Amino acid sequence: MSLDTVPIIDISPFLSGDPAGKKAVADAVAAACTDIGFFAISGHGVDQHLVEDLREASHSFFEQPEPVKRETVHPIPDTPRGLRVMEGESLGRTVRPDATPDLKEFYHYGSQDWPDEPYFIGPEGKQYFIPNIWPDKPASFREASLAYYAEMERLIHDLGRIASMALGLPENWFEDKLDKHVTAIRLNYYPLLADGPPPGQIRAGEHTDYGFLTILMGEDEAGGLQVRTRKGDWIDVETRPEFFVINIGDLLMRWTNDTWLSNMHRVVNPPVNSKPTRGRLSVGFFTQPNYDALIECIPTCTSPDNPAKYEPVVSGKYRDLKYDQGNDVGETKSAPANA
Repeated sequence: MSLDTVPIIDISPFLSGDPAGKKAVADAVAAACTDIGFFAISGHGVDQHLVEDLREASHSFFEQPEPVKRETVHPIPDTPRGLRVMEGESLGRTVRPDATPDLKEFYHYGSQDWPDEPYFIGPEGKQYFIPNIWPDKPASFREASLAYYAEMERLIHDLGRIASMALGLPENWFEDKLDKHVTAIRLNYYPLLADGPPPGQIRAGEHTDYGFLTILMGEDEAGGLQVRTRKGDWIDVETRPEFFVINIGDLLMRWTNDTWLSNMHRVVNPPVNSKPTRGRLSVGFFTQPNYDALIECIPTCTSPDNPAKYEPVVSGKYRDLKYDQGNDVGETKSAPANA
């Protein structure tokens, strides 16, 4: 059966530990990941106050004058930390070389603290564990951002357990591949445009995400996320701050031998007759496993009739390859993630 909507799955039965509930959630996730590569979750246990604190702090940051925001641009090009300016990226260029720039700006941040150990501070670790660049204002921005990051770290381990069961694996199968992950959060901001969007430009061009799983918090505002069905139709994805949209990344699709789908998606402009009162924010937690994790075909995703399609690859090297492909426009190259 081909899905023509993105299902909303209540994962609280899995988190409760009830065997029947866990199986029902895992089966629903497996079906969504196989067919459309997207699903939304409720019953996730994330404190809504943390979400609202980050939303308000982020809007306050992006609504500041441009020179103030530019103080957080990273001095080293290609570094996935700090501000990326308006129209500084074209995600559609991963599909079409002539794609127009995206009508958005964004801010990147990652872990704040890590152990004084070679994995984190050695020559390779320094490529992934990078100091953040925090703005002075709003005063609540740093605290709200880090509190949200910590909660997403908890949630990704829950989702890893669900994914393991959905793939017929032991529940902790992904745990040692995610316990030292190198994930960045991206705050995407789509500002109001007084004269409307230029012809042919949208908020984010069609693309796939390159990592493991993306956890997206979106707002219920006009001009949002769309995903392409297997029939080739673009459908709207409902987004609200009280639930999260989850999608499969290229790395997980490869890991599952293409059993699960890393699907095309985009962010469209508000309808002409809509009257939004503020810019739209989305927050993506783009999960990237431990940089030294070996990504080779998951045992339950191959058989004599379905041999492994891909050579093993190291997670960090795969991420770096995607970075090098780039989709930058102008000042600095931008990491190739996402809506």
